[in-house]
Amino acid sequence: MKKISVIAIIAMLALMLGAAAVSASSDLTGKVIETMDSGGYTYVQIENKGKKTWVAVPQTKITKGSTVTFKPGMPMADFTSKTLGRTFDVIIFSGGLAE
Repeated sequence: MKKISVIAIIAMLALMLGAAAVSASSDLTGKVIETMDSGGYTYVQIENKGKKTWVAVPQTKITKGSTVTFKPGMPMADFTSKTLGRTFDVIIFSGGLAE
């Protein structure tokens, strides 16, 4: 009985974390405001309906002014990029551009 409870709790936590990641980054479409490459990543600031969002993806060619959509990702608060020497209030780490 105890094993089932632990497994059920772990499964529930995994589902909750996965849902949080998807809901926090489900709308990753916008116009590219700023982009920079560093440390194997491309950091992109997009704007959609007045809301600006930072997204980090494996290094990819992305053009400023274009409209892009990223795959859902995991948000990180107060992330410091040592290679950029910059801290982002919130940045979403995505697997890349959506197809």
